[in-house]
Amino acid sequence: MALCVEPMFLGEIAPTSLRGAMGTGSSIFLTGGILSGQVMGLKEVLGKAQYWPLLLSTTCIPALLQLQLLPWFPESPRYLLIDKGDEERCKKALNQLHGLAGSDSVLEDIQREKNNLVGFKAKKPWELFTDRSIRWQVITIIVLNAAQQLNGVNAMYFYADYLFRQAGIAEEKIPYATVGTGACECLTALTCGMLVESLGRKVLISGGYILMSVCCILFTVTLALQDVSPIFPYLSVACVFAFVLSFGLGPGGVTNILTTEMFKQTTRPAAFMIAGSVNWLSFFFIGLLFPFIVIGLQHYCFLVFFIVCISVGIYIILVLPETKNKSFVEIQKEFQSRRSKETNSDEAEALLISTSL
Repeated sequence: MALCVEPMFLGEIAPTSLRGAMGTGSSIFLTGGILSGQVMGLKEVLGKAQYWPLLLSTTCIPALLQLQLLPWFPESPRYLLIDKGDEERCKKALNQLHGLAGSDSVLEDIQREKNNLVGFKAKKPWELFTDRSIRWQVITIIVLNAAQQLNGVNAMYFYADYLFRQAGIAEEKIPYATVGTGACECLTALTCGMLVESLGRKVLISGGYILMSVCCILFTVTLALQDVSPIFPYLSVACVFAFVLSFGLGPGGVTNILTTEMFKQTTRPAAFMIAGSVNWLSFFFIGLLFPFIVIGLQHYCFLVFFIVCISVGIYIILVLPETKNKSFVEIQKEFQSRRSKETNSDEAEALLISTSL
């Protein structure tokens, strides 16, 4: 629930010029939490068996902090004005979030979106599948959220311990190398947050998937040649880090931003429910099948992930518009213009067929 609501809330409260940077906050703090857990899991900290109850109990610390701080947070201004029609609370929330000087322009943007949604009601998730006006948006979030789990990043972590041993890293030093992979992902999440407003969403996420597909090929080659030369285990380790870096730079940070930006206020919550369901079902699917894929294909299993990564990269390049520095209304108009072109093309084809008959 939190992984669905939090990026949606950040996207709704952010000004257009900072929406991408704020949207990567989910990824930054998620990877930061993973890195913190890896560090606390070291034997020198709380990794010994007698400290495990204490280690597990540390999860209550962020939960208690959230319970204390969240009541002081304002409700989403877009939700207050568009869904609830409460202009007073909307203005109060905007003043709290943006200050008196910056709230007027944001209020105008929200008002424009509200004017475009007159007569529309919030939709249920299953209603999105029958709405042809948002067909490409729904297909895109399904593709992106499925690919976020099926791209092989979890499989790469699965292979990490084996590769570190093959590279000659001592058994007691492997946990530190694993912490290094977590640090890499955290670093690239921060980098993504700094670049997303300058390079744009499309460049980062398509570039990330293309780099991941290259890493899959190189990783497969280096795994196949492990016994040929002592250098290949080290090259495999380099591929692990390069793959994780590529994931954090694009797919890891940008996917949630795009889910926020591609939908209107009336369809956004339902879209996040679909995206979250697809994401976790894909995680379950790959966790269930990956051991059998490894047994069947061994190190060639990464060719499967290569197909996923390159296919999604091409799909993004061909289908996804750039959403940087665009209001939600402008993004919707871009998708509507694509739909209009398809409709005109279909009508022209039908007319041609009827004329020939």
